[in-house]
Amino acid sequence: MLGRIFLLLATLGTFHAAYSTYEHLSHLKALERPEGSLPQDIVLEIFIALFLGIIGACLNTPAFKEISWSSEMRKHKIDEMDSRLGFANYVNRGKMLFSKPVAVSSKT
Repeated sequence: MLGRIFLLLATLGTFHAAYSTYEHLSHLKALERPEGSLPQDIVLEIFIALFLGIIGACLNTPAFKEISWSSEMRKHKIDEMDSRLGFANYVNRGKMLFSKPVAVSSKT
């Protein structure tokens, strides 16, 4: 729950910083000074929103799952698993495709 609140605050802070940047650039354009740096409060606001977003994303992630064979077998039965798939060998089939045809003698 706390992670979602942090994400919401980070989103609102980012939108507010974007709107403040737009207003600041509009003000500079009205004064006919198109060049200028952003005020420190906007830069600080976006860094705080970034920090809150990172913390919120970290708190909002689900718990890690175990990725071992034994943990997978707790969910499935051995009959459901194709246990010999690792022994499939497809290398020997190509020999017959590109070999020269064998002459068959017909003695009848």
